[in-house]
Amino acid sequence: MPIETDVVIIGAGPVGLFQVFELGLLDLRAELIDSLPQPGGQCAELYPEKPIYDIPAYPVIGAQELIDNLLEQIKPFSPGMHCGQQVEKFTKRDDGRFTVVTSKGREFDAGAVIIAAGLGSFLPRKLRAKNADQITSDQIQYKVTDRERYRGKRLIILGGGDSALDWTLDLAEVAESIALVHRRADYRGAPATATKVIALADEGRVTRHQGLIMDTFNDKGRFTGLEIMDLDKNRETIEGDELLVFWGLAPDLGPIADWSLEIEKKQLSVDTEKFETSVPGIFAVGDINTYPGKKKFILSGFHEAALAAFGVQKYLHPDKRQFVQYTTTSPIMHKRLGVSGESKSG
Repeated sequence: MPIETDVVIIGAGPVGLFQVFELGLLDLRAELIDSLPQPGGQCAELYPEKPIYDIPAYPVIGAQELIDNLLEQIKPFSPGMHCGQQVEKFTKRDDGRFTVVTSKGREFDAGAVIIAAGLGSFLPRKLRAKNADQITSDQIQYKVTDRERYRGKRLIILGGGDSALDWTLDLAEVAESIALVHRRADYRGAPATATKVIALADEGRVTRHQGLIMDTFNDKGRFTGLEIMDLDKNRETIEGDELLVFWGLAPDLGPIADWSLEIEKKQLSVDTEKFETSVPGIFAVGDINTYPGKKKFILSGFHEAALAAFGVQKYLHPDKRQFVQYTTTSPIMHKRLGVSGESKSG
């Protein structure tokens, strides 16, 4: 039998999880679907130990800790969690509701759909340099799950974005040495972080290299280093014990691309009142959507989730009056959250 629900949320990353909370406050039940084996999206899959500095009220919080807190926050609303499966069938019926079927045959009868799929189905961009396929050890990694792994090691980090720069700063405290390799001298990551990395290089704690990866070296399958070539075609060999590759993700919208939604550069176009797509009843929040002024921050996704929840409520109950209730003072909110209301803040 199909699972009947108010909303199906496609994507269980931080924004998808917070979407459950905002829907729950409006007494709307949600079921979550995610292609990854566990909730958390990129935070859990790619950088669970990465520190995040721009979550309100948290000067710093680990990516996995953020996910754990969000899972704790949505417990009062008991969402269904369906991981390790993709949406394969998606139909809007004549009654305005949606039939959603996953790759595992799980069927849903949903009043509305919210797509919070981040970049879609994604995989890290792989190192495909010469002889890389001869490395049979696990020394080439695309995420950090245990920073102690790199203690006392000669570490090479590839990339110039936020992940590469953030981990260069963090792992400089534990690694014997870090060689940061990017194809050019300018970095794509946050300017403030880049400035700190350059300062570490000036202190001799990090070496900076520019060039393309030409070859990798190994000793009986164990990674020992790589060769790069700069813009002047000078070649340099960098020795190392471990290699971290942060070249970003290869996004793939998968079946979403076939749902007749308005798409701009592999992102779903939405309005900024309800974050509804070009198809009524289908909403999109987080990195997968686009609109004028869009900024890909987690906190922006949280804002979008709050407004999308009201948009969904209006779609499901067009004649129902909408009004804002505060979790600090509203007895209705306290009841939905399962709290007494004493010494609580919203």
